[in-house]
Amino acid sequence: MKPFRIGALSRRTGVHIETIRYYERIGLIPEPPRAGGRFRSYDDGDVARLGFIRRCRELGFSLDEIRDLQALAQGGAHSCAEAARTARRQLAAINGKLKDLRRMQKTLQALTRNCVNENEPAPACPMLETLMQV
Repeated sequence: MKPFRIGALSRRTGVHIETIRYYERIGLIPEPPRAGGRFRSYDDGDVARLGFIRRCRELGFSLDEIRDLQALAQGGAHSCAEAARTARRQLAAINGKLKDLRRMQKTLQALTRNCVNENEPAPACPMLETLMQV
């Protein structure tokens, strides 16, 4: 496979060029060799690494968690249970956020139910009055 530049890596993975550079700076992905000393030179391994990171980010994993998951993926004395623990922690965090979002949804539904006359001047708006209560 012929090496390619950062723009092609960005297009193949859907990760912005500046994000790729950032991941290199913080050591999440290795800095690639430079073709002719100037341009970064990437390969299919870089596509796979960056795709892994992008999918992890889509699932809400932090950069430190992704670092840990990458280490687990490299093999060694690690077990699948370690990866599962990280995923369970993330799932618990997501469930907590969903609970908060449902609470916020119910509150906003209740607040907007009071808005029967939407032509009411803003200072007399029941929703705004409720929000201003101490």
